[in-house]
Amino acid sequence: MDDALEFRSQMTVELVRASASDADVLFAARVSTKGEASLQDVGADASRSSGLINYLMRDRHGSPFEHNSMTFYVQAPIFVFREFMRHRIASYNEESGRYREMRPVFYVPGPDRKLQQEGKPGHYVFTAGTPEQHALVTEQTQAACRTSYAAYRTMLDAGVTREVARIVLPLTLYSSMYVTMNARALMNFLSLRTQRDDSTFPSYPQREIEMVAEQMEPRWAELMPLTHAAFDANGRVCP
Repeated sequence: MDDALEFRSQMTVELVRASASDADVLFAARVSTKGEASLQDVGADASRSSGLINYLMRDRHGSPFEHNSMTFYVQAPIFVFREFMRHRIASYNEESGRYREMRPVFYVPGPDRKLQQEGKPGHYVFTAGTPEQHALVTEQTQAACRTSYAAYRTMLDAGVTREVARIVLPLTLYSSMYVTMNARALMNFLSLRTQRDDSTFPSYPQREIEMVAEQMEPRWAELMPLTHAAFDANGRVCP
């Protein structure tokens, strides 16, 4: 039983499907002034219109950034998904513990995870933990996972249905999901789930969801480089 458990400290993010380009922003924006003539901009060279994209971003004309789509496959601990799904501007499909046996893969913070919180709520910072604290977190997390997964397996082996047996599994269990969103929704997510000194409105996300955001951002930037550059240049504020 013990040999079957796997402990990880990383997240998995894959872009599995996308229909997204900077040109999508242009034709959507230009319909307001050109009407049917905006159809000519569907395949336009967006590099010649970077000023328009920057204007839309700067003045927060957000709807032109919605006419695209990206689907990501994400593997992360369940507690990360619970934070992710607070963003009600995306479509989600997560694997179900009712219909499949959950794999014994668990998140344990890596050695670079800051463990100490200093300061009052709203005015605090996280600092590195001691080697003893890291050893304690690893030891106790792994022990709890072994115990809970053993209980899960015992119930399954006794014929208990998956949807009941799963109740003993911890939030550190890895799950997987597909999440589909447009660029405007992704900018909202990134503005809140990444910590950047150049942000107009600084955010202080939990590190584990930031690890997911940090993998999603470069994949989007490859698809829509001008939009991403405008997002950065205007303080990473969602339009």
